[in-house]
Amino acid sequence: MCGFSGFLDRHEGAANSNRAKSAAAMASALVHRGPDDEGAWSEGSVALAHQRLSILDLSRAGHQPMQSADGRYVIAFNGEIYNHLVLRAELESTHAALPWRGHSDTETMLAAIVAWGVEPALQRFVGMFAFALWDRFKKRLILARDRIGEKPLYYGWQDGTFLFGSELKALAVHPAWAPEVDRGALTLFMRYGYVPEPWSIYRGIRKLPPGCWLELRADAAVGHYPEPRAYWSASAMVQGGLQNRITDSTSALAELKLRLGRAIARQSIADVPLGAFLSGGVDSSAVVALMQAQSRLPVRTFTIGFHEAGFNEADHAKAVARHLGTDHTELYVTPEQAQAVIPKLPALYDEPFADSSQIPTHLVAQLARQHVTVALSGDGGDELFGGYNRYVWGREIWRRIGRVPVDMRRAAAQAVTGLSPQRWDALARLMSPLVPRRLRISQFGDRLHKLASILDAASPDALYRRLLSQQQNPAGVVIGGSESPTWADQQLLAANLEDFTERMMCHDLMAYLPGDILTKVDRAAMGVSLETRIPLLDHEVVEFAWRVPQSMKVRGGQSKWLLRQLLYKYVPRALIERPKQGFGIPLDQWLRGPLREWAETLLDSERLRREGYLDPLPIRQKWEEHLSGRRNWQYWLWNVLMFQAWLETNLG
Repeated sequence: MCGFSGFLDRHEGAANSNRAKSAAAMASALVHRGPDDEGAWSEGSVALAHQRLSILDLSRAGHQPMQSADGRYVIAFNGEIYNHLVLRAELESTHAALPWRGHSDTETMLAAIVAWGVEPALQRFVGMFAFALWDRFKKRLILARDRIGEKPLYYGWQDGTFLFGSELKALAVHPAWAPEVDRGALTLFMRYGYVPEPWSIYRGIRKLPPGCWLELRADAAVGHYPEPRAYWSASAMVQGGLQNRITDSTSALAELKLRLGRAIARQSIADVPLGAFLSGGVDSSAVVALMQAQSRLPVRTFTIGFHEAGFNEADHAKAVARHLGTDHTELYVTPEQAQAVIPKLPALYDEPFADSSQIPTHLVAQLARQHVTVALSGDGGDELFGGYNRYVWGREIWRRIGRVPVDMRRAAAQAVTGLSPQRWDALARLMSPLVPRRLRISQFGDRLHKLASILDAASPDALYRRLLSQQQNPAGVVIGGSESPTWADQQLLAANLEDFTERMMCHDLMAYLPGDILTKVDRAAMGVSLETRIPLLDHEVVEFAWRVPQSMKVRGGQSKWLLRQLLYKYVPRALIERPKQGFGIPLDQWLRGPLREWAETLLDSERLRREGYLDPLPIRQKWEEHLSGRRNWQYWLWNVLMFQAWLETNLG
C-alpha cells in the first residue's frame, strides 16, 4: 500500500530535473500513504513519483518508480497483487531467463506486462491496485484501477498539464493546479454523501472507474480525455452470474468456504505484522473466523467501543474474539476523542465526504496501527450477500404501494406531512397504552415523515433512489446545480436486470461500494499508514456471490443467510443473532450539543450567501428544525457541514 503521483507536461522547454522535483513534491503530500521510502523519475514530458509503505520485499529491490528489466516500462503502483507468486512461477515456466532483482509484486507486475501486454496482465492480476505506467517505447501513459475500486486514482488536465495521483492533495501541489468546484459533482454529493465516479469535486478532474484502464499518448491534444476501457466489467459479470445460478445450498456453502478461505490465505501474506478489524457482526466475524482457522498463532483483532449503548459493538466483538481465541485489543472512545477527528476530515478525504462512520473507522485504524501494519476488513458482505435493509424490505414496500395510483399516494403523503412530527408523536403517546410494547416506535413522527417522502415514488428504481438519497432535491440546495449522469447508472442500464432487488445490489456494487465504503476505509486507514485488505471483495468471491440466488441471501426476512451458515460453523448463533447495527456515532445529539457552535459557524446565512454555492434558506430551515428537536435532519445537515468544512480547508 502506497501512494503515487505524476504528470504529463505539454509545455515546451521545461527542464527534466524540474519535472522530477515537481513530481517528488506532489508525492510528498502522500507521505502518510507511504512513509518508508520515496522516489521520483522523469523522462521527456513525463514524471512519476512514489511514496512507499513497505509490505512485501522490504529491501531496496522494491523501490519505486520501478523500471522493467527490458527498460521499456516504468511504473508507480499502489496496492497489492495477491497472486503475484503464482504469476511469477508461470512467467518462469515460459521465460526461464527472467532476471529477478527481488521478490516484490511490483516487479512481477512489470514482468507480466512485458510478457503478456497490459490488458491480458490486468486480467490475470488478483488484488487491489491503482498504477501509472509509462511506456518509453510508444511514448504513452497508462492508468489502471482494480476491479472493485479499492484503490483510488484521480486524473485530469490543468493548464496544459495532465495530472494524476492517488489523492487530490498530490495534484494540488503541482504549479498548474487551478481548482474550481464542479457544481454538478457538488449536487451529486448532496444527494449521496460522496462524489460518485467518474466525477470529482473539481471541474476537469476525474476518477478512473473500477475495472478500467486508459491510455494517453504523449502527443495527445491538450484537454483530451481518453475513454476508459474495461478489462473487467461488473455489469457483464452480473449477467454471467445470473445465467449460471447455483441451485444447491450445500454446494454453495462449500464453494463459499473454499473461495473466501483462499482469498483470506492470499491476503494474509505480508512481511510485516498483520491483524483484522472485528466488530462482532457477520462479515468481520466470518473473515476473522477463517483467518484464525488458517493460523497457528492467535490473530490480532481490533475494535473500538462507545459508552453510548446504542452505538457500542465492543461487547459483541469481545465475545466473538474470546470464542475464536484471537489476541483481541479494544479501546473505548470518549465523545471528545471522536469529535477530535472531525477537524481532520477535510484534509483526510480531500473531497467532501459525509458518511459519519468515517470517524469510528479512522479511530479503529489508528488503534490497529499501533500494533500492525496490515489489517483485514469485513467490508463487502452487505453488498454481495444481501445485508442492507433495502434488500429485505424494498421489494415488499413497492409491492404494497406500487398497486396504489401515484396520485392517491401523493395525497396520502401530503396528509401525513400536514401534521408536524411533534403532533404525530403526541398522538402516538395517546395511543401507546393500546399498542403492544414491541410495536411501539421511537420518534414516530419523524419516521412517518420519512415514509411519506417515498410514498409517491413513480417506480421501483425511483423508490431505491430515494432510499439512497440524503437529500431528495439537491439541485434545490446547490446554486446553479444539476446532476450529471454517473458511471454506475450507465453500467446498470447495460446490465439490463429485471429483478428489483438485483438492480439495487448491482448499483450498490458499482456506486455505493467504491464511492462510499471503500473510499471511507482507504482514507481512514491510509491516514495513519495502515494497509487494509478486504477478502470478501476478491473478484472470485464477488463473481461467486452473483451466482448465488436471492433465496440464499435473504431468507425468512433475515439477511446474509448463506454467509451466516458459514459463520455458524465457527461461532455460535447466539453470539451473532441480533438486530443489524451500523458503525455510527450519536450525530443527532452531538449537533444539538457539543458540535452546535462549530456547525452554527459553518451554516451562518451570511457566510453561505458570500460563498455562493448553497442556498441558505432550506439549510437554515432544516438546522432550526433539528435544533428544536422537531425533526432529525442529522444526515441532511452532515452533507452540508462536510462540504462547508471541506471548502474552508481546501479553498478558504
